[in-house]
Amino acid sequence: MRACGEQVSESVAVEARNIYKVFGRKPQDAVRRLRDGATRQEVSGQGTAAVIDAGLTVNRGEIFVVMGLSGSGKSTLIRLLNGLLEPTAGEVDVMGTTITGLTGKRLREVRQRHISMVFQHFALLPHRTVLDNIAYGLEVRGTPSAERRARAEEVLELVGLGGWGDKLPSELSGGMQQRVGLGRALAADTDVLLMDEAFSALDPLIRREMQEQLLELQASLGKTIVFITHDLNEAMFLGDRIAVMRDGRIVQTGTPEEILTDPANDYVASFVQDVDRARVLTAASVMEPARALVTVAGGPRAAMRTMRDLQTSAAF
Repeated sequence: MRACGEQVSESVAVEARNIYKVFGRKPQDAVRRLRDGATRQEVSGQGTAAVIDAGLTVNRGEIFVVMGLSGSGKSTLIRLLNGLLEPTAGEVDVMGTTITGLTGKRLREVRQRHISMVFQHFALLPHRTVLDNIAYGLEVRGTPSAERRARAEEVLELVGLGGWGDKLPSELSGGMQQRVGLGRALAADTDVLLMDEAFSALDPLIRREMQEQLLELQASLGKTIVFITHDLNEAMFLGDRIAVMRDGRIVQTGTPEEILTDPANDYVASFVQDVDRARVLTAASVMEPARALVTVAGGPRAAMRTMRDLQTSAAF
C-alpha cells in the first residue's frame, strides 16, 4: 500500500488497484465477504456493492472507455477516480499521486491541476454566459480575469463555438451546450478528462459529430480521457482500450479488436454479437505473417521447395 501523495509510474495517468465501493451499514463486512467469494446479491444485507475488486491502468494520452449496462457500477467507478467518492477498500492514483485518503485542500489541488469532468446533462451555470461557463474552472483556480478570458476565447474556437461567447446556455442547442461543457474541461488544461455518459443525451447525428470532434481534439491535445458509456458502438469507435463491467466487476479489458474477436466469457460475447464488425476490424486485425517468402530470382522450383518444406500452400 502506498502512502497518500506518494509518487508512482510516470507513464501511467490513472491507476485503480483492487478498489471496492460498498454503500450501506456494514461496508467493511461486505468487502471481507466479497474477497472470500461471496456474490453481490449475497452481501446485500451488509450493503450495496457498487464496485467490486476493480483494477485498471490508463496510460497517458489514451482514450480508455468503461462500458456497461445500467447498474454495472461504471458511474460509481469514475467518481472513485477523482475522489468524489472514497473507496471502501483499494487505492487510486492520478498522474503519479495516490489520492486515496486525501481530503480538503490537498484533494482540491489535485483535482484543479490534474482532473476535469464532463457530465451527461452538461451541468452549466444558467445565469452565466458561454464564455463565463468555459472560464469557470480557471476562476475557481484563481486565474487572473484577463488570462482566463483569453484562454476561454481560445477554447471557444477550439470547440467550434466562436462568436457564441456572450450567449446564455438556454440560447444554445443540446449539442452546443455539450461543447460548452467540453470547452470548460479543456480550458482548465488538466491532464485527465473524465467523461460520464457525456454524449448520451444528444441526438444520434449530433452525438456522432461530438464523437468525431473528441477524437480530433484528443489527437491534437494529447489528453488522457476516461469515457463512460453504455453504448457498445460508441465504445468501439472511441476507445483505444475498453473495460467491460458487469455487476460491479470489470470482466474484460482490451482493445476493441480483442474484445470483439476474443471475448472473455459468454456475457461479453453476447454483448458484442450485434456490433458492426466492419467499423472495428481492419485487414491488419486479421493479417498473419507470411510463412513462405521467396525471391523472383529463385524461380518456381525454389518456390515449390520452400512451400513443401514449410508445408504451406502459398508463398509470397
